[in-house]
Amino acid sequence: MIAEFNALSNEEIETMLAVPILVTILIAGADGQIDKSEVNEAISIAKLKQKKARVGLIDYYGEVGTDFEDKLKVMIQHFPVKAEERNPLIIDELSKLNTILPKLDNNFAIEFYASIKDLAKKIAESSGGILGYMAVGYEESKLIELKMINNPSK
Repeated sequence: MIAEFNALSNEEIETMLAVPILVTILIAGADGQIDKSEVNEAISIAKLKQKKARVGLIDYYGEVGTDFEDKLKVMIQHFPVKAEERNPLIIDELSKLNTILPKLDNNFAIEFYASIKDLAKKIAESSGGILGYMAVGYEESKLIELKMINNPSK
């Protein structure tokens, strides 16, 4: 159990643990297709963050990173195939963080928010571009800021 989650309900904990997968599906599938390079980048990041996350997030990513690839594949199957049907559902799930993050230690919430925004950016950049130009597609660019989640530092 992650100590920072003591004040959360089981449903809120499940939401928190699903966030990296939800962000992965949202950003990777923003253009209508979840490509292998985006999935591989998310898996790589999840593994890396188990060892090199921000200090306050090591336990969180230790939990999230366990079987990340399998969890990702299962959750992709859970959502509609079409982005225009899938994205509103994921945005609604991510919006739940607006009631969850205020219940957490503020430093943890701030680090968590920064971490998932970083994840979104890295996934968006993983699938495209020519020599680094236009690396983030138009659809991804509309979602990459994760505006459905309130910044806990404000």
